[in-house]
Amino acid sequence: MIHEILTVGPLHCNCSILGDETSLEAIVVDPGDDIPRILSVLDKHNLTVKQIVITHAHIDHIAGAQRLKRVTGAPILYNQNDLPLVEMMDVQAGWLGITPPEVPPPDDTLDEGKSIAIVGLTGSILHTPGHTQGSVCLYLPDQSLLLAGDTLFAGSIGRTDLPGGNTRQLLNSIHNRLLTLPDDVSVIPGHGSRTSIGAERESNPFLKTK
Repeated sequence: MIHEILTVGPLHCNCSILGDETSLEAIVVDPGDDIPRILSVLDKHNLTVKQIVITHAHIDHIAGAQRLKRVTGAPILYNQNDLPLVEMMDVQAGWLGITPPEVPPPDDTLDEGKSIAIVGLTGSILHTPGHTQGSVCLYLPDQSLLLAGDTLFAGSIGRTDLPGGNTRQLLNSIHNRLLTLPDDVSVIPGHGSRTSIGAERESNPFLKTK
């Protein structure tokens, strides 16, 4: 598997490019900004984007999705429970002092258990509400890889003080959906450094009590 992680935008969102070396098909996860850089990496590997996956509809994760769709034609997928956040994209842009991006409704919703697949690569959606109501993670069991969005971080958890956030719900999502995964699963959070399920189970101070 090809896996490149780009830190994009003013909030340093981790954008993942997942590709298959044989089929040269790709999935782009959380293209929040810096679309020319993303396209450059795709070109470097001769990859064709088949799906654009958004872990949640905060501006730093979704702002570049429509621009990437215009170039690649790939559908934009995110959970429909985050549509209220899309409807307040101008407010989100105001938080950062930037021009509101164009963010359309999803081409398809990302519900629990939905398969995300290209030729040679298959994952499934884990619905993990709490950071936002539509927050999801992408789990690729064959690669022991979890793209966690802003649900789980190295030594921390997603913030819950923004619209749609709920601390109890977030902790339940992590305990019931993520900590049930094997310890050796590598976790790529929405920001910051990678970690593992085992490391967070062992030492994350936010997960000691529900």
